[in-house]
Amino acid sequence: MTDALRAVPRRDFLPAAVRGRADEDVALPLGHGQTGSQPTTVAAMLRLLDVRPGQHVLDVGSGSGWTTALLAHLVGPGGEVLGLELEPALVAFGRSNLAGRHAAWARVEAADPTRLGRERPGGWDRILASASPDELPQALVRQLAPGGRLVVPVRTTMVLVVVDAEGRAHASEHGSYVFVPLRGPLD
Repeated sequence: MTDALRAVPRRDFLPAAVRGRADEDVALPLGHGQTGSQPTTVAAMLRLLDVRPGQHVLDVGSGSGWTTALLAHLVGPGGEVLGLELEPALVAFGRSNLAGRHAAWARVEAADPTRLGRERPGGWDRILASASPDELPQALVRQLAPGGRLVVPVRTTMVLVVVDAEGRAHASEHGSYVFVPLRGPLD
């Protein structure tokens, strides 16, 4: 995970006006009411997510594309990463930023404003959500494959959901954080 943070510089995914602050451990504005998470928060989320090479990963609220690129680095060319973003300008910004990474196994697409996440046959191995709902989004839990993991900030608490081999979800809490609110339906 530390290797991914070194290999995918945050500054490459920030608007020009804040690139000079890329090394600060703070959330930075991306425009359109959205922020790019602070590096220590992203590192904590990635540790909980425990991404492995070859996995299929959904990145909900991909923003500038930084987390999508980090996840692409972690899964490698044998995996798949889909970043979803609601804000059209950020979809374009994230796509542009990701294009410079030459990771054909990763992409940023516009999220469907009527549905949270995106179904995948067999489910997602990992789901990362970078916006905060008021309650655990069951729609994302249902999109996990057996053995899958979801990391999502619920209100101000980071929640890890692990689905066991029988399809039962187990949630645990991992510290307090502040995120922009999750927009759109939860279920």
